[in-house]
Amino acid sequence: MKILTSQQIRNVDTETIKREAISSLELMKRASTAFYNWFIEKYSNKHTSVLLFSGIGNNGGDGLVIARLLYKSGYNVKVCVVEYSNRYSEDCVHNLRRAKAENISIIKIADESQIPDISKYDVIIDGIFGTGLSREVSGIAESVIKRINDSGITILSIDVPSGLFLERKTTFAVKAAETVTFQIPKLALFLPENHLFTGNVTIIDIGLNKRLISETESYIYFTEKQDIRNLLKPLSKFAHKGTEGHVIIIGGSLGKCGSVCLSTKAALKTGCGLVTAYLPKCGMQVIQINFPEAMAIEDNGEKYITSIDFEMKPDAIGLGIGMGQNVETQTALHDFLIGGNIFPLVIDADGLNILAKNQDWLKLLQPNTILTPHPGELSRLIGEWSDDYDKIQKTRLFAQEYNLIVVVKGAYTLIIDSENIYVNSSGTPALATAGSGDVLTGMITSLLAQGYKPIDAARVGVYLHGITSDMTMQTIHPRSFIASDIIENIGNAYSNLEKDR
Repeated sequence: MKILTSQQIRNVDTETIKREAISSLELMKRASTAFYNWFIEKYSNKHTSVLLFSGIGNNGGDGLVIARLLYKSGYNVKVCVVEYSNRYSEDCVHNLRRAKAENISIIKIADESQIPDISKYDVIIDGIFGTGLSREVSGIAESVIKRINDSGITILSIDVPSGLFLERKTTFAVKAAETVTFQIPKLALFLPENHLFTGNVTIIDIGLNKRLISETESYIYFTEKQDIRNLLKPLSKFAHKGTEGHVIIIGGSLGKCGSVCLSTKAALKTGCGLVTAYLPKCGMQVIQINFPEAMAIEDNGEKYITSIDFEMKPDAIGLGIGMGQNVETQTALHDFLIGGNIFPLVIDADGLNILAKNQDWLKLLQPNTILTPHPGELSRLIGEWSDDYDKIQKTRLFAQEYNLIVVVKGAYTLIIDSENIYVNSSGTPALATAGSGDVLTGMITSLLAQGYKPIDAARVGVYLHGITSDMTMQTIHPRSFIASDIIENIGNAYSNLEKDR
């Protein structure tokens, strides 16, 4: 699903009206009806009292139509029109006139003294500003939003939280519990710095012209279940361990060999036919007892890796987990990179930290090598950033310079290569647990070994990793979810993806 800019969204709205020969009021009705249908499913009790804040533009018009639909259905609705200007849009004026004719309780707010008592309502619906906002919120709109945010009442935002900018940093906006956005995902809704504003995000279809959206150019995509389902390779009836890929996981040091156990097990659970752990002598007994399905190669070093040397020819390598940054380990990594080893490669954890200390080694990486940093590791690679947009831009330039794929881990993990950005839609805070990244490294490496293109391996691996937590929300509390729970649910995640394929 394409993520578009605010200008592109306006163009899609305008062209939908032209191509489908409908009025702007009809498109507004489609959007408002879609929000209304979402609302009544979530709040089926018609005793729910609703205070709706409308602006004077088309987002306000959407709010007024929603108010009319709710009022007709028997909900207790009051509308506050926030007059931050006297320049109403035509469609907003039309729907304001209709709402008054239907005897909906409406007040206009031009100064702070006119803001009503919010505390007696069950739900606030925010429709003050939409995606076209271009300057900081001030005046009466700022006062209203502060009062809304301080109310302690559940806030639902129409399309975007009022005050949220789509293409630059937001410092002040409505703090929604739920944002119900119209058909086209917006990047701002999925950025860490905006999570206090956006709450849970739901995308609803409002009947925009799908062909028109497909014709609109974008390099940013929101990855959904169907996208990943379409990427899955079928499992042949005649498959055997020799046809499904061989992974080598390289890492571990004294006290950190558990990471290699997690990664190797995740690789095998994700579907590769063979997995070998390469780790120092102190980890040999650990891996053999913990995970008997894995083969193992013992490094010459007792407590950490001192060389990377093997005769096997794996289909993919995962490198860096628990490896430490000892000087000999760094030399071992350098020698491996210059040794003419051409294998699909995933680098994580200390592998990334070593590269950050030796940035000239980045040029030694094969094209489409996958890096999987958390924010701290990313900052060591690309430098500090001023905000999320700056972070994305710097990561994109970094990926382009070295022809790499960078998996920026976090809520709505970003997968950035030299051409595109993919925003992942699966996962919960349950994944914020020790070893979660080690598991992801094993999963992505496994998919590489099975013959997936690097960008597809990253996308499928990240999505599978995420839905293990989505699927277990009712059975494992997010606070108690651990990395081993991810591994144990990889098979269920596949089943979930392949259902109704």
